[in-house]
Amino acid sequence: MMRRVNTAAIAVVFTIVLAGYVFAHNIVQAAGNEPGITVSDSPKKLSGSEQPIFQHKPRQKPFTEPEHSAKYLEEIEAHVEKHAGKIKTVLHEEVSDLVHIDVLLIPATAKRPYQLLVTSGVSDLTMNMPEAGFEDHNRVELMIALPKDWPISAEAFENENHYWPVRWLKKIGRLPHQNKTWIGWGHTIPNGNPVQTIANTQFTGVILMPSVLLPDEFYKLRTKDGNTIRFYGLVPLYQAEMDLKLNTSLEALEAKLDQHDVDILLDSRRVNMVSKR
Repeated sequence: MMRRVNTAAIAVVFTIVLAGYVFAHNIVQAAGNEPGITVSDSPKKLSGSEQPIFQHKPRQKPFTEPEHSAKYLEEIEAHVEKHAGKIKTVLHEEVSDLVHIDVLLIPATAKRPYQLLVTSGVSDLTMNMPEAGFEDHNRVELMIALPKDWPISAEAFENENHYWPVRWLKKIGRLPHQNKTWIGWGHTIPNGNPVQTIANTQFTGVILMPSVLLPDEFYKLRTKDGNTIRFYGLVPLYQAEMDLKLNTSLEALEAKLDQHDVDILLDSRRVNMVSKR
């Protein structure tokens, strides 16, 4: 059984609904939901775990080029190479709204038999935290680990079945800036409303959490200008796993995932940890 690292992340206890889509701590966003969401201040009650839901309305502000680009890229690259491995290449973003999100590729090695993708650029802007005192959590970057044979190339990415992990890194990374909200440990993001499966998998969303694949020191970067960037991994979930989180608790879901060593290393064919048998 693996033990999830404790990076002093804030446990979240509310669910957000985005333009008819549900997010969770809970958060919900549609897979194809592009720039254009803001948060209203009229929460509704959610059954089960009694988590408040916040409705999101279409964002009035149009596509906006980033004011800052690659603000912390060099520091993030140095941090990743110190704690995770040598960066092979950077998947540069050609068109950006609000923030310019590049993806760093750390290839598989004999000791680390998986490829690691880490974003750089989500942290260029601060997130809208729920209350004062959480400024140490207002900048994040995201990551996911892929099997060593997962195809990564311009040609391969023309196939959504290969590209979707990169798409989700960028989508979730842009989400808090589009919606004037925040993301952190324990947030779950479903794929649309009604919920749809992701690409050629049976997953219907993801949860954000740290990973046991990397050292504790990796998950928190103190920048030269005194800010803090926290790193969270994307763990794809089946609908029954999403429901367990929403209707019971984050702790209940994490216990199931930990029991079976489910982590940020993508396994598209893994067993559903809460499916009925």
